[in-house]
Amino acid sequence: MFHAAPSPPGKQRDAFFDNAKYLAIVLVAMGHSWEPLKGDSRVLEGLYQVVYAFHMPAFIIISGFFSRSFDMRPDRLRRLLTGVVVPYVLFETVYSLFNRYAGGSPDQQISLLDPWYLTWFLIALFVWRLTTPVWKLIRYPLPVALVIAALASVSPEIGDDLDLQRVLQFLPFFVLGLSMRAEHFQWVRRRSVRIASVPVFAAAVAVGWWAVPRMNTGWFYHRDAAQELGAPWWTGPVMTLALFGCSLLLTACFFAWVPGRQRWFTALGAGTLYGYLLHGFLIKGADYLGLFDPAWLHTPLGEVFVTVLAAAAVTLLCTAPVRRAFRFAMEPTMAWAFRRDAAQEAREAREARERRAVAEQRGGREKVSV
Repeated sequence: MFHAAPSPPGKQRDAFFDNAKYLAIVLVAMGHSWEPLKGDSRVLEGLYQVVYAFHMPAFIIISGFFSRSFDMRPDRLRRLLTGVVVPYVLFETVYSLFNRYAGGSPDQQISLLDPWYLTWFLIALFVWRLTTPVWKLIRYPLPVALVIAALASVSPEIGDDLDLQRVLQFLPFFVLGLSMRAEHFQWVRRRSVRIASVPVFAAAVAVGWWAVPRMNTGWFYHRDAAQELGAPWWTGPVMTLALFGCSLLLTACFFAWVPGRQRWFTALGAGTLYGYLLHGFLIKGADYLGLFDPAWLHTPLGEVFVTVLAAAAVTLLCTAPVRRAFRFAMEPTMAWAFRRDAAQEAREAREARERRAVAEQRGGREKVSV
């Protein structure tokens, strides 16, 4: 979702993916800000369902795409530990304490096995990346992942440990990302797809409005089995496949409208982990303080105001000053915690020599041209 493999020296980041991550994190913050406002608003509930149908699948597909090179090499395992596991431990602890003392939930326990609120994605990403070599090995990874997701949707006994329901039910999107190539993203960004996406989104909003009294929003969270949602067991596999198809369609429409060039927000795409983990304190804090209670916020104008405020807040949380302030928690180096890797040091020395050789060759060509 948030952590891409570092770009090789001299290689620029792809603006499209940074733009997509930024716009998706804005949708995440907007969706969370709507939760206390939805109430009996059928329109807002319908928009909420539409956004929840694709914003996390989009993130997860991108996460899978950038996990294609993951293997058990020591340097990549270190990045997995420092960039995913350490933030999970820290924020799961802090969020639990925040809920206990600020949210008035004295029974809230600190449990690394029971992710609370936003932290489920970090543990999911950890599990998905560890299994990446398996998905790259087998012949039909996506059908296998869909079967696993369908089986999870009829297995309430899985329980809440490590939020495994979400890990397994969202798994197909990660595996799909692993299987994708850069040209697949180019395909959905064609002008014809961009034009077709407009009526598709319009239809999705209409269907969302229609489905509000007829469909349990819990299906979009992918955190419960069918039986836990009060539905017959056989609806689990049906909804798994149906939602996977709908999510892919809307995700493709979303990608179609993501700019491919540098924009004012492109650099913010590198800070989406910060926006994701920090905006929860703002949303939950405002809810605990009763800031969503005024009646005018539950009017269309108030809902628009809250939406714009949430988008602005998460944008600020992705900026460079915030990243510098919280890098110790989200991107710690922790060199002291790991053994020295002789192979990695040799690899880095070789890459440094190659960079120097390239630089010298360029310098030589410039002198000749002069």
